[in-house]
Amino acid sequence: MTSAPYASRERSTKERILGAAEALFATHGFAGASLRQVTAAARVNLAAVNYHFGSKDKLIEEVFRRRLDELNSRRLAALHKVAGKDGTSLEDVLDAYIRPALDLSRTDGGGAAFVRVLARAYAEHNETLRRFLSENYGHILRQFAAEFGRLLPGLAKEEIYWRLDIVTGALTYAMADFGIIQRKSDVAERDHRETAAEHLIRFAAAGMRNPSVSNAPASPR
Repeated sequence: MTSAPYASRERSTKERILGAAEALFATHGFAGASLRQVTAAARVNLAAVNYHFGSKDKLIEEVFRRRLDELNSRRLAALHKVAGKDGTSLEDVLDAYIRPALDLSRTDGGGAAFVRVLARAYAEHNETLRRFLSENYGHILRQFAAEFGRLLPGLAKEEIYWRLDIVTGALTYAMADFGIIQRKSDVAERDHRETAAEHLIRFAAAGMRNPSVSNAPASPR
């Protein structure tokens, strides 16, 4: 039986490795950050990384799993409160999708580094990582798409996925907080995130409600 102090040390070592890897991947990318750099930053030896993760690819996956498991649990909890109900609006479902992600990006929870890691994943087109994310979190997207389909019966399934993909891109940009509108020094981070959420939800709802491109009237010549 594993003793409590030993288990605590194991968790501490694993968390140090994950934290160091997340910070290095955010700065240098997945290919640019070496396991040697990770072990030096986490103050562990290579054997510890191999013991906990087995390989660099598995370490990358666990960096994502550590953040995305919590994020998507919160998303599903929020979705289940509104899904299938007569009074549910499009904004309610978008709120369940958007707000937990913006909360993840807050700096006090260490989420800012993960947002940069997420941006790296989009930029580097890592197919192994793409497959991991699809296999482990694709069902979350499908549940949201199903509720959007219920609320927007005039849109084809493919069109809903196109729009949800675009909303996700806008959300990732908002999470990075690297746009034209920057948080003012006298505005609390929580208030800034709330304002960003409100704007993004309204914007996304307008885009989701727009008639299908194939069904839209032709522009006059």
